[in-house]
Amino acid sequence: MAKCEQGYLCEVCGKEVEGITESDLYLRYVLGEVDPGWLPVSPERHIRCNPALAQYIVDPSFEPVPCEGPFAKQSLDPAWVAEEEARVTRGWRRLQEIPTLGISLMEYPLPEVRQRRQGAEPER
Repeated sequence: MAKCEQGYLCEVCGKEVEGITESDLYLRYVLGEVDPGWLPVSPERHIRCNPALAQYIVDPSFEPVPCEGPFAKQSLDPAWVAEEEARVTRGWRRLQEIPTLGISLMEYPLPEVRQRRQGAEPER
């Protein structure tokens, strides 16, 4: 395949991130962790290639991703882990729906993220 015909390559495994539904970058955008202006210039990776975030997706259709070391959720405060699992799982489910919604890029984030961005003062 010609270089121009390739999609974005994962900075971790080097394989193509074939769709938005497996994109760590777009999941973080949906969660409000990435500004829209950074999307075209930020490195891409598969959700599963970022275990520090993927471990918080709790859904029957997503095979759990273990995370080792100091960021493993087993070593963190259980109440915070439960909140993070709820937030990241909601974001992941939203990401799975996006291809069928027919919405603009600015509508991808979770509702509370969109509300925060709309209420934010413009940068000077």
